[in-house]
Amino acid sequence: MPLALVALAVTAFAIGTTEFAAMGLLPQIADSLQVSIPHAGWLISMYALGVVIGAPLLTAGAARLPRKAVLVGLAGLFTAGNLLCAIAPNFAFLAAARLITGLPHGAFFGAGAVAAAELVAPHLRARAVSVMFSGLTVANIVGVPAATLLGQRLGWRAAMLVVVAIGLLGAAAIARLVPHLPAHPGAGLRSELATFRSGQLWLALGTVVFGCAGLFACYSYITPTLTEVAGFADSSVTLILALFGVGMTIGNVIGGYAADRALRPSICAAFLAMSGALALFALTAHARWSAAVTVVLIGMAGFATVPTVQTLVIQKARKAPTLASATVQGAFNLANAQGAYLGGLALSAGLGWTSPTLVGAGLALLGFLIAAGSWAADRRGPVAVADQPVATELVGAGH
Repeated sequence: MPLALVALAVTAFAIGTTEFAAMGLLPQIADSLQVSIPHAGWLISMYALGVVIGAPLLTAGAARLPRKAVLVGLAGLFTAGNLLCAIAPNFAFLAAARLITGLPHGAFFGAGAVAAAELVAPHLRARAVSVMFSGLTVANIVGVPAATLLGQRLGWRAAMLVVVAIGLLGAAAIARLVPHLPAHPGAGLRSELATFRSGQLWLALGTVVFGCAGLFACYSYITPTLTEVAGFADSSVTLILALFGVGMTIGNVIGGYAADRALRPSICAAFLAMSGALALFALTAHARWSAAVTVVLIGMAGFATVPTVQTLVIQKARKAPTLASATVQGAFNLANAQGAYLGGLALSAGLGWTSPTLVGAGLALLGFLIAAGSWAADRRGPVAVADQPVATELVGAGH
């Protein structure tokens, strides 16, 4: 695998750290800016809103630009947003800065996934995408716990400044290691939007919105589940969440390898495994050792979906894949919001702390059904060839 993929992974690590570390630093931020913790929670929503807005707008605006320049620019915007967060004098300024920080998230992963696919031979595309996304999974193992600890010791602004430094490193690495990647011939807003006429593309996005919501229904409430049901001390939760990150990393690698061998079966298997792991967690959460093991399994199954679905979207939108690939990130954020909302409804109904994971199991099963139906429809139609490796039009110079 080329070193350019490492450059993309470094920036992905910074993005993953800043996205999730805010959850662990909410008490410190709330105390520093004299707002309540629920009020500070709007910072998470503002980042997600930035992702949903920025993914289509920035991607469409940069469609005719060389991808390397786009990637460096998006990494720079992300870094600038974090710097604004670090110097925010009040909550309103910080909320606006979080919105700015989220804007390049989806566009970066969309352009980065397409660039990763272009840097390798066709049969290695899914693995290349998984290498880039490994930065996001490693952030959950190392970056988020480290940023949380640093923020608790030196203040949340110090944690933001460290992310700024990592963002600068990532931007410099992209500028140095990623080769020139010209815009796709005929690229433009019209050609990018034209890809959304594909019913198969919408089914792939629907698989993410509904199926991946199952993961977030569980993960949004995993801390109280671990403390109230499994009996973990508050101080131990960070370690268990790091184990979740380990599972995500393993699942990301497995998903990449499996997708290169059999894409459609891998997608279906990942969602079915996620549904089973989430259902199992409702039983195993009552003992600490079994809860810890199942958390790893949930992370593995949950993140095995990422390189598989991302690769499918690139294939289905292969004539203008960047906007579609970026839209996947918006779909993941919609899944996040939907999963958290539906899991919260189950809790509000008094169904107990394990009810969100059962809601998640049902959503993941729905994702499997959509994926299986999409696969069956694709095999019956004339577009079944789209599941074959994309040749020269997605392969960069040298292949």
